Amino acid sequence: MWALWFIPAALIIFLAVIFIRAAAFKPKPQPSVDTDGISFDSARAVSTLQELVRCKTVSYRDHSLEDDAEFEKLISLLPTLYPNVFEKCSFTRLPDRALLFHWKGKSDGAPAVMMAHYDVVPVNEDAWDLPAFEAIIKDGCIWGRGTLDTKVTFGGILFAADHLISEGFVPECDVYFAFSGGEEVNGEGAVRIVDYFEQNGIEPAFVIDEGGAVVENVFPGVSAPCGLIGIAEKGMMDVKYTVRSGGGHASAPKPNAPVDRLSAACISMVKNPFKAKLTPPVAEMFDTLGRYSSFVYKVIFSNIRIFLPVLNMICKKSGGELNALMRTTVAFTQMQGSAASNVIPPEASLVSNIRLNPADTVDSALEYIKKTVGDENVEVVCMHGMNPSRISRTDCEGWEKVASAVASTWKGCIVSPYLMVQCSDSRHYGRISDRVYRFSAMDLTGEERATIHGNNEKIRLEALDRTVEFFIRLMKKC
Repeated sequence: MWALWFIPAALIIFLAVIFIRAAAFKPKPQPSVDTDGISFDSARAVSTLQELVRCKTVSYRDHSLEDDAEFEKLISLLPTLYPNVFEKCSFTRLPDRALLFHWKGKSDGAPAVMMAHYDVVPVNEDAWDLPAFEAIIKDGCIWGRGTLDTKVTFGGILFAADHLISEGFVPECDVYFAFSGGEEVNGEGAVRIVDYFEQNGIEPAFVIDEGGAVVENVFPGVSAPCGLIGIAEKGMMDVKYTVRSGGGHASAPKPNAPVDRLSAACISMVKNPFKAKLTPPVAEMFDTLGRYSSFVYKVIFSNIRIFLPVLNMICKKSGGELNALMRTTVAFTQMQGSAASNVIPPEASLVSNIRLNPADTVDSALEYIKKTVGDENVEVVCMHGMNPSRISRTDCEGWEKVASAVASTWKGCIVSPYLMVQCSDSRHYGRISDRVYRFSAMDLTGEERATIHGNNEKIRLEALDRTVEFFIRLMKKC
């Protein structure tokens, strides 16, 4: 008889606990907000970015396709565009198109490092509404490749410093501006700069690079703008699946031909995704933004360990970025078979791009893929890969400075850590710092984010103003 009342009572207690936890799941204190106004020559900020965009600094894995003159053109423009920076900062060129500026501060405290890259991805100009390298202003936007990724931050950093130097400002500690000319092709520029820091015993107070932005409608139940600062980034690997056979004529196909086996391997991977794993960056994001969500989502995020299976189902069904935050993802991107429609290929292959959750590694992911494919006739090989980055701290002064600059520039936004699902040069800095932050210093709509690496890339003029304002505020904290 006792079970007749014990089970309902236990259920009532369980529900009471999770609802009480949800009701108590209130927002934590947000970063401090500066009240001072920031003014600068906005028209000049626009014109300097236009000059940078007009340089066709397109990088390719095949370096013979690159136009070195365009890279040199951009570099030669910098002393004219940012004369105060060149007057007060030392400038060093390192191998692999790495540029390093050193702004000497008043004391010998740990320096700040502000990063960007000045190379851009190729363009299919026929698909653009306006020329990709003329930096035309139309509808309140500068159009052009690199306006978002990342000449806006490259120029924003240098413009902010140039402006502050003109006002006589000197940072308390040293500041380094570290720029790469080959980030889009995983070049070695950032590596050379980190080598330089390591060889000279320089440990940064914080590093900031591209990454998150101020965005809306990206988190369940939260409508307010969110300033997302990446504290880690996923790893990446490309995996090739190959099946070989004797080939043959398509009129008399034998079972288990190469394409058949590869199709089965592909379906198996799609139907059996990597398991969801709640990693520290995502847990911190849920714990921050979940407190601003609707009550139903508060029930989930305040009891995340209990409702992880529910969240996993939501993520798998919705896909997209929320799903990518929770697991290692697999995207099949390339396939190759016979050169003729009536010939069974003697060899066929697939390629998938894997983005590694911080809980996984290249080795563990490859093991899971082989086990899931479950066919010894399918050769599974990692073409190249890199493990997830080091996870950065949020309990330090470096985080507080970056977070405060975000909150002060985009007043009213919710500042939160998050996991960056793309890769950036900043991963190399994990060698020398656990205070590496990824924030692109822009407020972007979903439509605008979609133009990064796509057609009609452009930036609103008011967004450019806030980029410059952010870096001025951040430099004032250095």
